[in-house]
Amino acid sequence: MKMSQKPQETALSKCPGCEEPLEPGDLFCGACGYDLSAVPAVPQDHPTIATTASADGAAEVRFDRRRASEEPGGSGGPDGSDDFELAAPAPAAAPSPDAAASAADAPAPTAAPDPRTPAVDPVAATPPAGAKRCVACRAGSVDTDGYCENCGHAQPRERDHMEQELGSVAAVSDRGLRHHRNEDSFAVSTTALPDGSPAVVAIVCDGVSSASRPDEASAAAASAANEALLESLPRGTHPQQAMHEAILAAAEAVNALAQEPARAREHDRHRHQNAPACTLVGSIMAGGLLIVGWVGDSRVYWVPDDRTNPPARLTEDDSWAAQMVAAGLMNEAEAYADERAHAITGWLGADAYDLEPHTVSFKPDRSGLVVVCTDGLWNYAESAAEMAAAVPADAHQRPLHGAQVLVGHALDGGGHDNVTVALLPFAVEPQGAGSACGTT
Repeated sequence: MKMSQKPQETALSKCPGCEEPLEPGDLFCGACGYDLSAVPAVPQDHPTIATTASADGAAEVRFDRRRASEEPGGSGGPDGSDDFELAAPAPAAAPSPDAAASAADAPAPTAAPDPRTPAVDPVAATPPAGAKRCVACRAGSVDTDGYCENCGHAQPRERDHMEQELGSVAAVSDRGLRHHRNEDSFAVSTTALPDGSPAVVAIVCDGVSSASRPDEASAAAASAANEALLESLPRGTHPQQAMHEAILAAAEAVNALAQEPARAREHDRHRHQNAPACTLVGSIMAGGLLIVGWVGDSRVYWVPDDRTNPPARLTEDDSWAAQMVAAGLMNEAEAYADERAHAITGWLGADAYDLEPHTVSFKPDRSGLVVVCTDGLWNYAESAAEMAAAVPADAHQRPLHGAQVLVGHALDGGGHDNVTVALLPFAVEPQGAGSACGTT
């Protein structure tokens, strides 16, 4: 990711809200959305008590950290901490025989109500017509932050998992297993060239997590690049030039987000307010050509339909690791094993260095599959051979299914990042005349 100052990372091993395991560097809980950047230090001698009623009927306390910490002027427990501390109950005197007999006839004790769940009038809690209902308690309405106003449960977001199939192109994007939201985005489309022949487009963007509003950056870039291509290709602009112009249009769209500081604070109150940023990679299939363009470390792979032919990676990362390899200072294995490997050296955003869109034109001489993806996928299939092995044999016939399988491959590998992949089957007639490529 981009080398920039990050918020202080949590050293907790479990989420304070739901006790799900955390990974080093997590800024939010992937299960409940708890904002870990706002977690105060946990007192070592006052552990949180989180149990239900014991066998002898003694009530014990649970505490909803997220909701209490967000109350105006409140910070959690009675002493201003996020924990409750209970004094040990005084030992009870031995009951008399009469008291014991009366106790035997009394109804069995019931567990105390869970204090995390406030008493709610079912009628009053019912969301008004058109309001979103909580998926957990089915009673409360969902606030603008995506949490239930009744039970506090984090709601799934629309972008957590997205799929689209359009003719011969398909894309799938998933939040992954560790991130609290999906910061990737994509756009797929088809249009026609002036001669009536088809053109197929796939754009994939990866938000830079250390920047503000990375999800908005990736969405703006994908949409702007796609719209630019749908406008320029039918006019007769050469596909490689059209890709270059589309990347510039995407950069302008992301730059415009930096002009909204108030909105930035509203969305990321605990984040450093550096400019929104993302990477971009895209492919165009038009007129027998395959055009690839990118800025950042998202990639394009070529997987031949005939698997006896070698696959290939068609992009070079704008990253620290790629620079080390290009300079001859490290081999690829050493560079990508370094903790700085994924520090990107090129991105779209107002604080980017000189923007240098990369575009390449190929004329394949055989049919194959174009794989356009973020590092959330290629981290689990880095080499061209590994990517080809992960692609289903029938992906050129079922691109949506193939994209679903590749996302599943990343999730099975750990799903530590958002995962986005688009597949474009590239068909070549048997009399194809050789291959050629050019680079700008």
